Order: sequence, then C-alpha cells, then structure tokens
Amino acid sequence: MKLPVVSTYMDPERRRFLRLSAIGAGSLLAGCASLSADEDASTDDDEPLQIDDWQHDPQLMTESGASGGSLQSSADSADLGFAAGGAKNVADFRRNVEEGYLPVPESLPYEGLFYNYYFDTGGSGECTSLFCPSYATAITEDPIAETTDRYVTVGLNSTLDTDSFERKQLNVVIVLDISGSMGAQFDQYYYDRFGNKHTVEEGGTRSKMAVAKDALVALTEHLQPDDRLGIVLFNNEASVAKPLRDVESTDMDAIRGHIREDIQAGGGTNIADGMSEAADMLGEYSDSDPTEVETRQIVITDAMPNRGQTGDQALQDRLAGYAEDGIHTSFVGVGVDFNPELVDQITAVRGANYRSVHSADAFESYLGEEFEYMVTPLVYDLTVELDAPDAEIDTVYGSTAAEDATEELLEVNTLFPSPTADGETRGGVVLVKLAGQTRGADLTLRASWEDRSGSTDQTTASIEFPDENPESFGNTGIRKAILLARYADLLKNWMVYERDPDRIDVTADDAVTAPPEDLPLGEWEQQSQSLSVSKPYVSRMETFRAYLEQEAEAIGDEGLDREVETLATILEAA
Repeated sequence: MKLPVVSTYMDPERRRFLRLSAIGAGSLLAGCASLSADEDASTDDDEPLQIDDWQHDPQLMTESGASGGSLQSSADSADLGFAAGGAKNVADFRRNVEEGYLPVPESLPYEGLFYNYYFDTGGSGECTSLFCPSYATAITEDPIAETTDRYVTVGLNSTLDTDSFERKQLNVVIVLDISGSMGAQFDQYYYDRFGNKHTVEEGGTRSKMAVAKDALVALTEHLQPDDRLGIVLFNNEASVAKPLRDVESTDMDAIRGHIREDIQAGGGTNIADGMSEAADMLGEYSDSDPTEVETRQIVITDAMPNRGQTGDQALQDRLAGYAEDGIHTSFVGVGVDFNPELVDQITAVRGANYRSVHSADAFESYLGEEFEYMVTPLVYDLTVELDAPDAEIDTVYGSTAAEDATEELLEVNTLFPSPTADGETRGGVVLVKLAGQTRGADLTLRASWEDRSGSTDQTTASIEFPDENPESFGNTGIRKAILLARYADLLKNWMVYERDPDRIDVTADDAVTAPPEDLPLGEWEQQSQSLSVSKPYVSRMETFRAYLEQEAEAIGDEGLDREVETLATILEAA
C-alpha cells in the first residue's frame, strides 16, 4: 500500500507533542520489555536493559523534504595548555587548493591555522592556577615592503596534565544535515560558479552523506556509559531520530545500524530548525552543574542553509542564546564546498568551535586525538587590557572575537584544553600586532577570565618592549605566529582580489596587511571558481615563498613545509 505524502509543515507544538509521545511510548515499551525479561530465567538480571529508541522513518522524511528545493592514550602523563575556540583546522582551504578551486577567505581562519602548529608560549613553568597567561615580544620587518612591525603574543598556559584532565559527563545531541546537497560527491561543488547544480553520479567518489554517516557512527564509539545521546535530522524541517537517552541503556549497535541504513539525502537545508529541536531536547539538562557536565549539540553539515532562518547574525544570536542557557555548539563541516563563511561567523560565541573534515579517516583521527578536549571548554571571556602611553592594539590574530578588539582591549571567547609536545602547546598563542611608539616602552597587560564554575581570576604583568632593531624575537613561538599570520593575510587578500580586484588596492611591493574588515558575506550555497593568480600576486607570492622557506628553517619546524608546498600549488595556476 502506498503511504500518503506528508505535508512539509507541521505545527511546532504538534511536532513536540508527537516527539514526547514517542519518547513516552518508548519508555512504556521498555517497561514492558523489562517485565518480560524478569520472567525469562535465561536473562542476566545484572545486565541493564538496552533500548533501540530509533524513531526516524526514512520514507516519510524523504517525501516531506522533497517538496522544497577520547583522550589519546599515553603511558606517561603529559602537560596540557590551552587553545582558543573557533576553527580547529584549515582543511577546507587546503582541500580546495588541492582540487583546483579558489577558496574563500574565511576558509583560512587564523585560529584554525595556528591549531595546525605547536608554539613556545613563553611560559615560565611556574603556573599555579588553571590558566596562566604569558607574554613575548618581537620586532620584525615586513617581508615585502620592509616596513617594521611590532608584536606581542599572549601564551595560553595551564596547570593541567593528561593525568588530571577528565572529560565531563556529556549530554550531546548530534544534528545531522540530510539535505539534497549532502548527496553530492565529497570532492565536488554541488553548485558551480554560475549557480547550476552538479549532477550526482552513481559510482563516483563517496557522497558527503556517506562520510557524514561514518563520522556520526565513529562519534558514538567515543561516548561513555553515563553520557546521554540524541540525534536530530534536518532538511526542509527537523525531526528527532533518536530521543536523548543515556548510552548505557541504549542499544548502540542497533542505533549505528539505523544510521548506516535509514538515512537518505534530499530536500532543502533548515539548520535553524535542526538546532531548535536539539535545544528542546537538551533544555531539560541545561542547568546541570557545569563543573561536572557538558551540554552540547554537534552539527554535521555542509552549511548551505536555504530554509527557515538563514541570516548569519540571526543564527549567531541563536547560538549565543543557547550558550547563555548552558548549551554549547560544535560544527563539523563536510565536503569541499563546506561553507566556512557562515560557520566562522556564527561560532564566534562562548563555548563554540568548528572543524572541517574531508574523509571518515580524518574525522576518526580528530575523535581519537582531540574529541575529549573539544567538548570540554574550561575558560571563558578572557580579556587582556593593554596599558601603554604611546602604544595601542592594531590587529588581533587567533581569536574569534578579534574584530571586537579596541585599541586597549582584546577578547577571547573560550579556551579549550590543548596538547603539548616538547614544551610547546598546539595552537597555544594569540598574536597581537601593535601600533604607535613601542620601542623601549613599558607595557602593562591585565588579563581576566572566568572558569566553568563562574569564578573569576586575573593577573597583571609588566613587560619592557625591547629597544632593538629587526629581527628580534622573544622566542620561536612568536616568530612562528607572525609568519603564519602574514601567510594568512597574504592569501586572504589574494582570494578577495581574484574575485573582486577593485576591493584590494595593492602593488607588488606593498606590505602584507590584514584583509578589509567589511568583506560582504556571499551566498551560503558555495559556488566553484577555478584556482587562479593574477598580477601583482604572482610576484608577491614568489617573494613571500622565499621568506617562508627562510623562516621555516630558522624556526626549525618541518611542518611549515606544507605551506611552502601550498604556495607552490597556487603559483602553478598562474
């Protein structure tokens, strides 16, 4: 018998009533199952009953949507530091270059690039509280214009180590995008530069949907028995596929089977509706003790909203409101056409972070090495105030709140634990470019922050800026941060120039500076554009490549060779 077509709209109150009814029915059936189990002499009374509470009907969801367009183990304890929230990699930028596409500027976030590297934070090793900022200075010439720049880093140090660190109990709802664009091949754009959809060919590379389902299955493997898991699926609208329930009493093997078999891509993209359903589910636990429990939604998507609430500011306000209610948000971007413009904007709030993945293996690596840290924010609302008679803050690199900086104050919304190696911390600095008279000046830096319990702390440090000529670096950490910030500035401006030369007034010999702050956000549905390099950026990139190679050798980090290779790949398009 043919099933009736279900309307794409359902009153929210009715949907919530049906969802709660389903949960109640599941509990009732669980009770009946428990009674039956008690009567079965072969049942081990010591084993908890496990429930398959999946309630997603793939046929109904597809018909409805079609009407619209763990901590890494180690034998020895290791120290931990901190890294800023926001982006956790630049995989989207790298993959676009590799595939011959012109990336968008937001695909190269400074904090994401920093998180690819380990930094000497300048810490003295005498930290006695959860968080201890440290500072280093540098004087260096611009590699192209030979003007002199001055910088300070804020080192993000901690007393944590892997023995003392323990992830909080997790209440998590996975919000999975099952829209039509998720059916596209993983390494192709769903829309070309003219706005035409690419046809998804059978038998080609794996689809974004396939990789996203693998990612979701892999994530469930890292949950503990006392964690709670829920799943929301969204296309034109959202539905609860799995109510929020503790892992111990859930038949996780059955849930993984449903994820692999029952989820299909189709319809539009209503991210806001998906997050709203997740917030409804998590709301019951949003007042949990933050020192013991983390309440978080993890959105897996290519970030191309075209239904419901799509504005970046409205979505950011939504996430900020959730954060105020104790619900934090992570985004996992999938596909070469993942839209970092939107996600970079809306995750600049307390407790938020994001990363992009381009294979199930990459996501599994992320889960194994970083998941425990990235669902455990520990420091909030870090501010550093600069008190100097003739110096001021010019530009901040490595903070999602960089645009909110003033001449005297910088902000970092959230700090997450971060691994260390050989005394250096992954992503463990925020870089500040200074303006005004700093040579030989005394700088006073006042830092204040809040921890998970709501307690506040602060420190004050005085440093004397060196009365020296370029090149002078307090340590290799600040030298590496300056190199990477200049690299990102150069490439961000190039990406803008290739799309709209009138927005960037530049010659081959101009200094490397931050891109314009008033860049307009494009359409959320990403459109492909072939990799290209126009004059004067051929000359600028060639000059910078020589500087990059020289600095990489001086710093002694072989990982920087990947940036040399990226520049070479880009220049091949010239």
